[in-house]
Amino acid sequence: MRGSRKDMPVSVDLPEIKLRQVDWDGMTVELGNARKTVDPAPLFKGLPDDRCQCPHWGYVVKGRLRYRYADREEIYKAGDAYHAPPGHVPVVEAGCEYVEFSPTDPLHKTMEVVEKNMKSA
Repeated sequence: MRGSRKDMPVSVDLPEIKLRQVDWDGMTVELGNARKTVDPAPLFKGLPDDRCQCPHWGYVVKGRLRYRYADREEIYKAGDAYHAPPGHVPVVEAGCEYVEFSPTDPLHKTMEVVEKNMKSA
């Protein structure tokens, strides 16, 4: 399997961020490009501890990405590979580009709550 920015479908295209995602054998691959800083904390309301419960593995291509946990904040910058265990809130800073891998089922369960909260906002 192979994917590039040109052939991966766009899943989110907002003024703040553009996401391309594809599901491969139980994993979701996401290419993210933030135009503005995005702090989606309110979108995780209703999940345990109001935080994302899906683990992610990724690589920051450009800019900075932060993951806030109950007890700390992790900051990743261009060139960093990372693992974000469940219990976080991501903050994607303006100009950030990243590649992220997540198990599809936990991601979809999280996104059901996120999408519900987006419709309510």
